[in-house]
Amino acid sequence: MSAADTIIVADRVHTLDPAGTRAEGVAAAVAVKDGLIVAVGGAAEVTAQWRGAATEVQHLPGATLAPGLTDGHMHPVFGAGSFRGVDLSGCRTVADLRAALAAAVAGTGRGEWISGFGLDHNTFQGAPITNAVIDEVLDGIPALLVLYDGHSALASSAALRAVGIEGPRTFASRSQIVCGPDGRPTGHLLEDGAIRLVRDLMPVADLQERRAQVLDLLHSMAATGLTGGHVMDCEGDALELIAGIEELPLRLRIAPWAMPGDIDAQIDHLLALRGTGGPRWSVDAVKFFIDGTVEGGTAWLETADCHGRSTDSFWHDPAHYTRAVQRLDAAGMQAVTHAIGDAGVRHALDALDPSIGPGGPAGPGAPSVRHRIEHIETLPYDQIKRFAHLDVAASMQPTHTAYTRADHSDDWSTRLGAERAGRAWCCRDLRDTGATLVLGSDWPIAHFDPRQVLATAQLRRLPGTDSRPVGPEQALTALMALEGMTTHAAHATGQGHHAGRIAPGHRADLTAFGLDPLTAPPDELAEAPIRLTMVDGVTTHRG
Repeated sequence: MSAADTIIVADRVHTLDPAGTRAEGVAAAVAVKDGLIVAVGGAAEVTAQWRGAATEVQHLPGATLAPGLTDGHMHPVFGAGSFRGVDLSGCRTVADLRAALAAAVAGTGRGEWISGFGLDHNTFQGAPITNAVIDEVLDGIPALLVLYDGHSALASSAALRAVGIEGPRTFASRSQIVCGPDGRPTGHLLEDGAIRLVRDLMPVADLQERRAQVLDLLHSMAATGLTGGHVMDCEGDALELIAGIEELPLRLRIAPWAMPGDIDAQIDHLLALRGTGGPRWSVDAVKFFIDGTVEGGTAWLETADCHGRSTDSFWHDPAHYTRAVQRLDAAGMQAVTHAIGDAGVRHALDALDPSIGPGGPAGPGAPSVRHRIEHIETLPYDQIKRFAHLDVAASMQPTHTAYTRADHSDDWSTRLGAERAGRAWCCRDLRDTGATLVLGSDWPIAHFDPRQVLATAQLRRLPGTDSRPVGPEQALTALMALEGMTTHAAHATGQGHHAGRIAPGHRADLTAFGLDPLTAPPDELAEAPIRLTMVDGVTTHRG
């Protein structure tokens, strides 16, 4: 038996390995060799069998070792490029917004742009989102302010003039340039097709600078215990950017977008791209949008919201989406679908239901692949039960509940009405029906810190706050939450045989907490020190 490269000794090890029940609860050491776990057990036992002259022994007194945490939904490249400039997340009123922009104007030269991010729809307190409230303070400087959902933005009049937007336009998707009764644009842009018109004109940093920004971001993520992420975009030169990073601190699984318009050609290209990758990154899935967001009025609901909106798919003809998903299924490539409204989720499930349509998605002998649906913000119980039945993974972001209020006075809840708002983020129902439930942040929509995700999943409020929980009956147990970023994240990608657990033969992706994530109060877990983060047996953070 050859010696291990590294032995990690902690107070306890949570293996999350059903086959390792003997080790669970008594294990305190893990041996790693060539990037894989080779032994799990007591400290004396593992050290005696696997320590050699060159073995590094890392002692972590007081720590709990767990499988490496994976963020099930993130946008590190897209977010670093698009959510930049002025942080508007603290604005609560239009006066706050104007003050923040006035400060930005003071440091902006003529010919430059102002960009902002994180703007809450609730800032407008139910009034229309319009550049009329910002143009004066901007004093002719073009600006693009991305709202927190990432699916809508507010462009100043100067920005619209720079792009040549003077009225409505037609898009392949259900994107929209919102116009007033006079037919003039209000500056409110809905969905990627409309936002991109302005964004593509804005100056961007060169590739090397953006690569450095993304690498710095990934190191910050590793410091919070993350070892991997499911990346839900791949726009522009994103692959070139990632491929140029010599050693990624996180393992990235990438799902490029497939959008309405010339969809067959897109699927051909994405199938050819499958398997593209390098050390710690790969292209393995395709991301679709079946709808947008509740706050933007672009979610797909069974019945309209309070403004009479949100009754349409992102696709003018949803059948094109269905055929594209079924092509991927037949080819054995995973489809990942953004679906927020109840009608959107139902249609995404229908597309994968072999009892619906001509023979179901996959023909006889077709490769088996587990598909997934993202966000799932409001859903009746009869649709929740279908996830386990169809073996479709649910991917949800517990920290998004922070954009709602328990009394339903926020914009999201008001649009939906009390009944649908009462079905907000039904995480526990999904787990209790046997579904695979992946947890993530959707960074930059919410903070990437996985400790916040784990804590909020249990609290149904942000840790460290005294706000009332949103749907407390949907709280997860500590174990369910941890599984959502470990075993279930691996299972959802078909990698459960070598990832998501601490077991011999599995990848040595590990996270060490300064306390026990299964017994600590969630508010304390959110502040817990991260003692060690390891990917492929390489330490990416040591606290």
